[in-house]
Amino acid sequence: MASEQPTPISRHEALRPLSREHHFGLQLCWKIRRGFQKEVSAERIKAYCDWFYQRYLVPHFEIEEKYLFPIMGEGNDLVDRAISDHRQIEGFIREPTNLEEVLRSLEVVLNNHIRFEERVLFNEIQRVATDEQLDLMRKVHTHELKEEKYDDEFWG
Repeated sequence: MASEQPTPISRHEALRPLSREHHFGLQLCWKIRRGFQKEVSAERIKAYCDWFYQRYLVPHFEIEEKYLFPIMGEGNDLVDRAISDHRQIEGFIREPTNLEEVLRSLEVVLNNHIRFEERVLFNEIQRVATDEQLDLMRKVHTHELKEEKYDDEFWG
């Protein structure tokens, strides 16, 4: 009997760029884990996380919070959870002490956050969004983030 593979999620084209950006976030989680496996200093890993946060997560969170999440309306529990995750991730980035513990927590929270958005929140947004709302998402998210080279590829 063949093992069943999970069915890929069908993502509306207006949300695909954000979903592709989630891939970069999952790569960050892997790089944090890999850095610790290779006994890279927490300071080097944190420097990369700071760089990644500014280049990738800040613009990604801004698009989600300004244009995507309002589709669900005020006081939506799923959106509240996502925004809470965003603030928690930001808090980890701003924390200057206990770097190893903070980075390990960041990896877990970011990974769980991305899985939640992909498996739950984005599906619900797709279900309730109007064509006009999705069209607006397509128009405002015109600059899809691309992978950039980082000078200290400690994970390699």
